[in-house]
Amino acid sequence: MEVIRRLSQRFTPTPLAGKPINLYKTPQFLHSRTPIIQSQHKPILNPNRPFSSSTSRSPASWLSGFGMIKKITKLPRILQAGHPVLHEPAREVTVEEIGSDRVQKIIDDMVQVMRRRPGVGLAAPQIGIPLKIIVVEDLKEYIAEAPEEENIAQDRRPFDLLVILNPKLRKKSDKSAFFFEGCLSVGGYRALVERYLEVEVNGLGRDGKPIKVEACGWQARILQHECDHLEGTMYVDKMVKRTFRTVENVDLPLANGCPKQGVR
Repeated sequence: MEVIRRLSQRFTPTPLAGKPINLYKTPQFLHSRTPIIQSQHKPILNPNRPFSSSTSRSPASWLSGFGMIKKITKLPRILQAGHPVLHEPAREVTVEEIGSDRVQKIIDDMVQVMRRRPGVGLAAPQIGIPLKIIVVEDLKEYIAEAPEEENIAQDRRPFDLLVILNPKLRKKSDKSAFFFEGCLSVGGYRALVERYLEVEVNGLGRDGKPIKVEACGWQARILQHECDHLEGTMYVDKMVKRTFRTVENVDLPLANGCPKQGVR
């Protein structure tokens, strides 16, 4: 799920570290070679798992120039709407697969890709992996970009990184709300989507142990958005169609007959 930015912040989006990037450029290839720049975030590593050859230091993977040393690694691109993997259900991760280097590397990549865009959630199908894995995180820095009254209306509060495999989501009440949503796989657009206000998610952590998350407000919305991806459903499949618009027009009045933003 994409970070919702205000109008004044939509034209020079900046990742948490490094130079500004274009959030809305449609990727042409699934992978690209992207320089890793020092970040304020700690590396997403499993302390019980040794460094793999893809993350360990080797002379061939380091470049020096102008007194700076940068590591070059390959990260997946985010697929855009229309790619088949985004519109088909993903499969569950088996118990045997959870501890594998492949699945752990997928999780590491997902977290890095999500943070670089930046986003508040990402599902494995969005990077071309048809597995039921989601990562979600909402930081104070992102929340500070929105007006305080908007954060209050959305019940939006920061929460730490969550990695959930094979998540199963259920609503805890019938209360719902309409708010604008964006998606990293539908770059440059927004629409009103109705979501439940309280949900519970059960699944497995990256260590294979059971995890249970009870969420409300904006965190509940993020979890519903990402769990939908695992079923091949995107927010455009659930949106109020007449509210679909570009990010530049997100603050314009809604058409007659459209539901108002807020709790129902």
